[in-house]
Order: sequence, then C-alpha cells, then structure tokens
Amino acid sequence: MNSVNLDDKPITPSKVICIGRNYVDHIQELGNEMPDEMVVFLKPNSAISNELISFHQEPLHYEGEICLMVIGGEFRAVGFGLDLTKRQLQSKLKAKGLPWERAKAFDGSAVMGDFVSIENIDDSLSLKLAIDGEAIQQGGVELMMYKPQQILESLKEHFTLEDGDIVMTGTPKGVGKINAGGVFHGQINQANKTLISSEWQAN
Repeated sequence: MNSVNLDDKPITPSKVICIGRNYVDHIQELGNEMPDEMVVFLKPNSAISNELISFHQEPLHYEGEICLMVIGGEFRAVGFGLDLTKRQLQSKLKAKGLPWERAKAFDGSAVMGDFVSIENIDDSLSLKLAIDGEAIQQGGVELMMYKPQQILESLKEHFTLEDGDIVMTGTPKGVGKINAGGVFHGQINQANKTLISSEWQAN
C-alpha cells in the first residue's frame, strides 16, 4: 500500500476521493456543462505516487489541487497534489457517457506532496502551481463552488471516511499537458503564509 507523509510521519490512505468541476473557470476552459450537483470520483491507493510522469499510454495532463486529509472524521491536514489525467481518453469516455476511471484512476495518477496539520480551513486557503518558474494555476476555497465543509458532509452520506483518506477538492483554471523535464512547484497558502510546498521534475 502506498503512503504519504503527514508531519513527517507515514500515513496510508485507503482511498482518494476527488471532487470534479468545482471551479467555474476550469469548467469553462474545458467546455464542460455546469453540474447540478457535486461531481465525485475515486482513485485507489495504487494511484498514489510521489513521481510525476508525463506519459501513460498517452500524453498526460496535470491538475493542481488542494488536498485535504481526514483524521477523526474531519479535515485535519492539507497538502498539494496533482490529479493526472488522460485527457484524450477522458474526452472519449465523456462523449459516450461512460465512467472516467480509466482516464483518472490509473497507477501514478494521484501525485502527492507532504501534508501538514491544519487547525482551521477558511476562504484564504489556496494553492499555487508554477511550472519552470512561471505561475500557471492559482485558486482556492474562495473560488470553490463546494466549500470543504460542504464536501465533507456530502461525502459522509455515501462513504466511510477512514483516517488518512485524502480528498482532492478540484482544480482551478490553467490545466495543461505535462512535458518531460518540466519542474513543477506546488504550494499551499493560508492568510498569506505558505503552509507546505512540494516540487517534482516530470519524467
């Protein structure tokens, strides 16, 4: 089973729960319809990785996300993660009304940085992704259609949330193709303070 670090200690999530289409600008940049309710899909533990790959049967796209960890039934930790996507395959699946898992839940598709404990989540919690030193994605709770507490309460109606489970809360606009050799620097900020940052070079 794959693990992530929380406050420098290994934690093994049983699953990763992803919230799709949670930022209006991202919905518009991909030409998707506005959802009537929260979009949810899962990634298995085997999707978790600390290696950023650029190709898996087809070129991959990145989506930077605020990732929240469940401890004691509440969100108690935060980290930066990349939701890797087979965009060509996803487009084909969506056109046929089929599930996304083959495009979203493959091995290595949930690239996770380290997590740190967090006492409170407010509208100032945000992410920033820079690629090769250029700011590419920025956004956070303030721009989310579904805020973290709404997400948590809704998920509890459908899933048993175990300690260490990770919720990826959606991606702001600015997604794109991963180029091999690119340096990705992701950080989580709150109240103008950097809580945690992670860096990868794409293979």
